[in-house]
Amino acid sequence: MGENGGAWERLLALRHHGGTAPAQRGEALTAALVDLYLPFAQIPRGRRFAVAHLGQSLDGRIATAAGASRWVTGEADLIHTHRMRALADAIIVGSSTIRHDNPQLTVRRCCGPHPVRVVVDAERRLGAGHCVFHDPSAPTLLLAAADRVRPGERLGHAELVGLKRGAHGFAPADIAAALAERGLFFLFIEGGGITISRFLAAGALDRLQITVAPILLGSGKPSLTLPEIAAPEQGLRPTLRRFRLGQDTLYECVFRD
Repeated sequence: MGENGGAWERLLALRHHGGTAPAQRGEALTAALVDLYLPFAQIPRGRRFAVAHLGQSLDGRIATAAGASRWVTGEADLIHTHRMRALADAIIVGSSTIRHDNPQLTVRRCCGPHPVRVVVDAERRLGAGHCVFHDPSAPTLLLAAADRVRPGERLGHAELVGLKRGAHGFAPADIAAALAERGLFFLFIEGGGITISRFLAAGALDRLQITVAPILLGSGKPSLTLPEIAAPEQGLRPTLRRFRLGQDTLYECVFRD
């Protein structure tokens, strides 16, 4: 994997085992790798941290109206997503992402450990046939409303965890607290737009990554849906970092360091 691979391996070691950070010198690709991932590798073990990622078109769509989202962004963003998985303790997705994309939610496009897979399905609408429930390669939790979970119940290989249901599903703070009790502190929320929007609206994200692909869909599912505001100055204006990912551009919104 050369210098670039060595830098990534040292970033992983720093994150999971307290290794040494790679120096930001050498070829430009290695320097960019360190710039992008070093802040995540340096997060102390046991600190609660949540980062979300969306891939969207130039006109703010993450999928077609029918729900097809593969592949809006390119190969470089897919590799980035797998690197973020490898850095995280747990990866969170909503039930719509499982239903439409049937993802594995494992680390395959880079070296690194699989995170715990967490599926949010308050009403228990998903069946056991989806990949995450019958694939034993990574631990899986299914978060469902407490009144829909029986003690010791499983869905395939997934452990069911009952949470208190609110007016709009689960409060992001309750999700984070339940996962922290299991030693899962670094949370990577990968989709979909509704789940990420709820975390963002609740102020539960430390960072939000939006990768924009040079494509216009013209219709489809919007990336973010937040409560209505009266004037532009009421919008969120975070600190921003920018990175090139092949033909795509990653915008990282920094809400808290």
